[in-house]
Amino acid sequence: MGLGQSSKSPTSDDTEEVNFDHFQILRAIGKGSFGKVCIVQKKDTKKMYAMKYMNKLKCVERNEVRNVFKELQIMQNLEHPFLVNFWYSFQDEEDMFMVVDLLLGGDLRYHLQQNVHFSESTVKLYICEIALALHYLRNKRIIHRDIKPDNILLDEHGHVHLTDFNIAAVVKDDLKASSIAGTKPYMAPELFQPFEGTHPGYSFSVDWWSLGITAYELLRGQRPYVMRSSMPANEILQTFHRVHPSYPAAWSTEVKSLLRKLLCIDPQKRISCLSELQDTECLSNVNWDAVLNKQTPPGFIPNRRRLNCDPTFELEEMILESKPLHKKKKRLARKTRENGSDGSPQNGQLQQRLENVQRDFIIFNREKLRKAKAEAEGKDFANKEKTRAIEDGQNNNVDPAAYPTG
Repeated sequence: MGLGQSSKSPTSDDTEEVNFDHFQILRAIGKGSFGKVCIVQKKDTKKMYAMKYMNKLKCVERNEVRNVFKELQIMQNLEHPFLVNFWYSFQDEEDMFMVVDLLLGGDLRYHLQQNVHFSESTVKLYICEIALALHYLRNKRIIHRDIKPDNILLDEHGHVHLTDFNIAAVVKDDLKASSIAGTKPYMAPELFQPFEGTHPGYSFSVDWWSLGITAYELLRGQRPYVMRSSMPANEILQTFHRVHPSYPAAWSTEVKSLLRKLLCIDPQKRISCLSELQDTECLSNVNWDAVLNKQTPPGFIPNRRRLNCDPTFELEEMILESKPLHKKKKRLARKTRENGSDGSPQNGQLQQRLENVQRDFIIFNREKLRKAKAEAEGKDFANKEKTRAIEDGQNNNVDPAAYPTG
């Protein structure tokens, strides 16, 4: 069962912006706080992607537009082997769309729920790959703030890719972040400190704590600290100081030592950069170039014969969704015939906010940017070659009369 629409290829034009009609919608695969996700195929190139779509009205009503725009702004400047990379963004009357890398291996939360047992060597590779992504983000001055199994996707070979930048923070120079954001069981202790007076804030080390919690959970199937989402900050702080995580005897000394250094309550003593991680005994023999180039084979390879996600997502889209994606074209055409009225009571202020979304939305096309860059580099190379040929010609252009003959 798919969410298919007409597969007729639109006439492609380099000047034309990518839009909804350029994609064949195949099936729904997930949903999150900011929208739903489906598999799509770009009609002209036949390449497969994941497409996240977010209803504008819902985003406005929930005050989520700012976070969506921030994610678009952050992701258009990122590209890394261990990130879910961003390809296109566009909009229509109803939705905002983000098209990203398609990773069919499922997220680590799904595999934990399937009772997958992750070995030490597998988790060590995950730590290395995510650490390389965090190192890249640090150079871009970005704190992810939501590292957890749900936001780590596997490709078909089993390599990890970090996703979901909608609560990421960009910090300038040596400044620190101060707003509270994240998923409580994965948030570092310093995030729960009372933000009163001259609070020092926090920095990149919060992501390394979250990485430690995630690694522990992958190895043990449960987190080192038990906390409810409703637990107040002061109680969570007490938990950190009162409860000491237990490390099973079956775990190697090196892995236990690494996790203790990642789960250090004091951010000053915690591993919080790539060089510190590389200095640990646990990872001292890692070939980091091989890891970066995905030449280190993962210990766990997702099942390629099935889609590694909850199948109910597609049923919900087909049966329960009031405005399903596969009926969008007919719905928008009908809306146009009815002079733009969808029958919903929208006050002037709400309408203004929707118009602001339409005006301020960031349109992005990595494919076009790559073509432009390649063309510019080609012209630059051609100009250099032309200059070199002229210079060589000038060097060889010597008047033969200057030399006596015979």
